[in-house]
Amino acid sequence: MIDQVTELVAAAREAALNAHAPYSGFGVGAALLLEDGEIISGCNFENASYGLTLCAETVAIATANAQGKLRQIKEIAVIGGKLIDGRITGVDPVRPCGRCRQVINEAGGLSGTDIIVHCASADGSAVEHHKLSDLLPHAFGPADLGLA
Repeated sequence: MIDQVTELVAAAREAALNAHAPYSGFGVGAALLLEDGEIISGCNFENASYGLTLCAETVAIATANAQGKLRQIKEIAVIGGKLIDGRITGVDPVRPCGRCRQVINEAGGLSGTDIIVHCASADGSAVEHHKLSDLLPHAFGPADLGLA
């Protein structure tokens, strides 16, 4: 049986192949692991007005939220690379950008989970495993607004 991290990375890779990245040519996929084992994925969606571009992690988390499952996120895998002939290429693990780290932090804060972030190379041969708190120390969240 395939292990959960390998399955999560494979789902992220599959999502990356659906990326709408006509400007950068860099496809990113993200896959969330929920408490019940369900996997929800997303890919980046670029826009000519770059500030309106949606990152894969944000798309996946928004999808979980739309399904009422935001508080169930336990892990996320992120993979990406240049899109060439229907595949993604690259040798280095891809990590969430700062904005996505903040979005992941918000989701984790709702469930009291330090979400595990698996950062994978395009072929999945190199995978780093991080707690979100290691990727985003001293995060800003609801408590900073007096809401926790």
